[in-house]
Amino acid sequence: MLPAEPKIFYGRESELAHILKLFNQGTPRIAILGAGGMGKTSLAQTVLHHEQIITKYHGNRLFIACDVASSKVELAALIGAHLGMKPGKDLSRAVVQHFSDGPPSLLILDNLETAWELAESRKTIEEFLSLLTDITNLGLMITMRGAERPAKVQWTRPFLLPLQPLSQDAAQKMFIDITDEGHSMEEVDQVLFLTGNMPLSISLLAHLVDVEGCSVVLSRWKTEKTSLISEGADRRSNLELSISLSLSSPRIISMPHSQELLALLSILPDGLSDVELMQSKLPIQDILGCKVALLRTALAYSDGYKRLKVLAPVREYVAKFSPPTDQIIQPLFKHFHELLELYITNGGKTSAALVINRISSNYSNIQNVLRHGLHPDHPELANSIYCTCDFNRFSLRIGHGATPLLKDIINLLPSLENHRAKVYFITEVLQSWRHHSIPHVEKLIGQALEHLKQLDDWDIGCMLCLFNLF
Repeated sequence: MLPAEPKIFYGRESELAHILKLFNQGTPRIAILGAGGMGKTSLAQTVLHHEQIITKYHGNRLFIACDVASSKVELAALIGAHLGMKPGKDLSRAVVQHFSDGPPSLLILDNLETAWELAESRKTIEEFLSLLTDITNLGLMITMRGAERPAKVQWTRPFLLPLQPLSQDAAQKMFIDITDEGHSMEEVDQVLFLTGNMPLSISLLAHLVDVEGCSVVLSRWKTEKTSLISEGADRRSNLELSISLSLSSPRIISMPHSQELLALLSILPDGLSDVELMQSKLPIQDILGCKVALLRTALAYSDGYKRLKVLAPVREYVAKFSPPTDQIIQPLFKHFHELLELYITNGGKTSAALVINRISSNYSNIQNVLRHGLHPDHPELANSIYCTCDFNRFSLRIGHGATPLLKDIINLLPSLENHRAKVYFITEVLQSWRHHSIPHVEKLIGQALEHLKQLDDWDIGCMLCLFNLF
């Protein structure tokens, strides 16, 4: 009994053409890799039903869901059951013999990572796969979470690269096919932004939009986040379950500190470069090893600028259930603060181009890290205010306007006892108020003068003079 062909399928044309070309050239061994929810199974099912594949293998096509197998024996039993064999202690040899003696066949093993990832069964699974690939008339295709192919198999080259998120055009087409037309494209793009263009997330949110509309879904997402599309019973209908399966991978469990790095990346939409991973002195053991673990499981990816990033739905899930601790965030905050101070010291001159590029590459990261520290009971509140002011100057100079974090700080002033930080902030607000609507400007001027009386600080007094506040 073969699974149905996907009725909505966009954005994988190049991968499909790549696979079909390999089948046209012979009997390939192909691994479809990628993060959970990236559409690996849908691509495999599309190949299964393609006219070229049907013609080549006639009725000898097998598609086997392997997520219930945890060993070589159980995997062989699953294949044997699909072949109509009688149950036995170990059907491995019988399965190999069946394919060796039979006509040209195609075997697709879906979600093979369940058995392969377990350390105690990995070796035997790879040996079994190796025996299968020795069969000259057997085409083999597997799907697996992650970016790592099983060893001991001579996979056909050129390798199929791990699946990436859909293009915006393909994501829009998939969304509209599910919801029909009539929705504001601006709101559609807002919904798609939440999905990170992951096919599973697009499908789940689109079906919800079809019932409730874009505006309601966008409103609910603000409070419910990934829980909004996590009511299904399996990995293909429950986003949080799909993500949790990746997090429970033995490759992650064997590197427990990789979860600390993932937690930090959950608040860093711009990702981190290797230089930043090392220079920010994060208290994460074997941080480069942790990076490799996240890449191997496809929980993170390296973008075109070689920055380690996490897709939006995974970020939302991790930030909700396993947010980073202050201990992990503070070294990165200090690193960003030092960069901004260096920029301010150099006056934003062209000689500071490297610093400007590094701050620009972390623009959204810095805002999120600052937002984390702008709370009345945060021990680094004063430093967070100083850093926000420096960041605001940078933002104004590069044409991004004043940061909305200034308004957040205004609400914190009554609970702040640091007079210098108050004057520093108010001075920054008053020089940028034309760029950003700040309420009660006159009141802030009066507060600055009152706080200045409590200070013996000529530098900050001169700042006020320069802005003609007297």
